[in-house]
Amino acid sequence: MNFGIKNGSIKQKLMNSPGYVLLTLWTVFTVMLIGWVVFASLSTSSEIFSDHMFRFDTGFHFENYIKAWKTQKVSVFFMNSLMYTVISCTLIVLIAAPAAYVLSRFKFKGNLLLQNMFASALGIPVIMIIMPLFGLTSSLRLTNSRTLIIFLYTAVNVPFAVFYLLAFFKNLSFTYEEAAAIDGCTPMRTFWTIMFPLAQPGIITVSIFNFITVWNEYFMSLIFANKTAVRPVAVGLYNMISAMRYTGDWGGMFASVVIVFLPTFVLYLFLSEKIIHGVTGGAIKG
Repeated sequence: MNFGIKNGSIKQKLMNSPGYVLLTLWTVFTVMLIGWVVFASLSTSSEIFSDHMFRFDTGFHFENYIKAWKTQKVSVFFMNSLMYTVISCTLIVLIAAPAAYVLSRFKFKGNLLLQNMFASALGIPVIMIIMPLFGLTSSLRLTNSRTLIIFLYTAVNVPFAVFYLLAFFKNLSFTYEEAAAIDGCTPMRTFWTIMFPLAQPGIITVSIFNFITVWNEYFMSLIFANKTAVRPVAVGLYNMISAMRYTGDWGGMFASVVIVFLPTFVLYLFLSEKIIHGVTGGAIKG
């Protein structure tokens, strides 16, 4: 019997070996690519285009990061994106979590219609609504406004958050609400004090996805944020890359890339387990 188990285990490993090989190759490629960008950010422009960039003959040029942060206005783009992302993700959770809870726990006329509308909104490409929105906001003179950008990021990402949290709340046990009702809690108080904390894995996961989406968003910010003062990192970085043909400061450009990439990297590094738990794990079954 033991030999059968061992043979089965070996056979399973052999069947999974192509996946392991592909995963290993992809990991090595990703590490090499990120490592090259980091090394380039610490080099001079002449060293980057030479065949001895990794020797660092002139030392490590940490001043590239200082120049990128101050001269290339990365600090402005970074703080704009940080503000847009934090406020948008907070508003998305505050809107989507109660909506998903009500749709998943209460039966009322139009419930299924609202759920289908949120699901349908996920299939609408953003490019289809950008031009009508741009025409409307231009006529109202609302372009180049931080408030407008935050509103658009929130509105566009609410359907996904509602759809994701809807399934999560459905898996929570009804016994918590019954116990809270016996203690005299109102439905609103029950949600914020009991159900909202219980849905923490799903809320954290959807917040991380929204953070990455908003942080890396490019198309809407390109249309609605034309001024340097309100640009996020994606559009700002593209403009810096376009300017490289005139300045030639490639070390500063790669330093800017590292600065922009750092928040999402740190997020994955420290919260990867929560992402996996939120996607694959469920709550207590009712």
